[in-house]
Amino acid sequence: MNDAFSGKNGKVKVMYVRSDDGRNKNKHSAGKGRSVNSARLSREDQAKVRNGHDRRGAGFHRSEGDHSRRPALSRSADRGSYDSPWKTVSRAPDEEPAFDHGGISGKSFIDPEQLRRQRAEETRVYGENACQALFASRPDAIVRAWFIQSITPRFREALRWMAANRKTYHVVDEEELVKASGTEHHGGVCFLIKKRQGLDAQTYLKNPLATDCVLALEEVGNPHNLGAIVRSCAHFGVNGVLLQDPAVLESGAAVRTAEGGAEHIKAINADDFLSVLDIFRQAGYTIVTTSSHKGTALAQAKLPAKIVLVLRQERDGLSDSAWQQGDMSISIGGTGKVDSLNVSVATGILLADWWRQNQA
Repeated sequence: MNDAFSGKNGKVKVMYVRSDDGRNKNKHSAGKGRSVNSARLSREDQAKVRNGHDRRGAGFHRSEGDHSRRPALSRSADRGSYDSPWKTVSRAPDEEPAFDHGGISGKSFIDPEQLRRQRAEETRVYGENACQALFASRPDAIVRAWFIQSITPRFREALRWMAANRKTYHVVDEEELVKASGTEHHGGVCFLIKKRQGLDAQTYLKNPLATDCVLALEEVGNPHNLGAIVRSCAHFGVNGVLLQDPAVLESGAAVRTAEGGAEHIKAINADDFLSVLDIFRQAGYTIVTTSSHKGTALAQAKLPAKIVLVLRQERDGLSDSAWQQGDMSISIGGTGKVDSLNVSVATGILLADWWRQNQA
């Protein structure tokens, strides 16, 4: 025997494979002597099978060098043939069996790069108000949806639209929705959507406005703060938000916290933060920097109609380079019992005053 067909114990691996063709042929082969399957066995192998069957009587035998229990070939009492649906196939340990599926494979090849790109382009959003607003403004962005049964009546129009446009949706229980959304705070619904891409500053400025407030956020990445900020922006008429990473505005937690406000805000790419501020200055905007303790008190400040309002997370305040970009600086007065306000709270106060002076 060729050594290439030996396993670790030096023996050939013998597999027992179900053969429908062999079984059907055996059923109609009475009087033809030995069955097709048993004919494939050598005389030595047939003797081993018979001996193994006779000794155990339980329908199992061990192939030499194989310690797993295998179903034995059933012996025909009247003819001495083997009327079995099993056949033996010998192969080398490292040889994989080749299966013929008529050109149809059970697995389809997925390009890892394509999958990575697809995941980067999609995100999950959840929350009833957020999903209702998203469906109203950009239904084509929806890829897939999950609902719990109790909320489906309030999404009847969305369900009807998804069915008509062949968008996949699932009505699931609470546990499944937690898995699909990745949070317990899903609000009964979750959408898988295509992310919006951030605009560049030049694209945003193509349609100039006489009165406009743009928010510039330096290193504000907490999704709950972002969601609260965006909700205030939508309430006070802000159209654009400058972000170093516009994708964070599409995170599930931010969109849910915004309660639908995210659909009214354009994300503006500000990877080079200081350069983008300068582009807006040249377009006629006043750059307004903020601090908890430096600058003109908000109560005495006159806010122009076209401004870029620059804020940063409250722990560090604006960087020196961003602070120096300001055409005017303002602060929010208070008791001084705390060092600063949460950035989302400070944003709401500042935007409310700009709205009062220019829009109310």
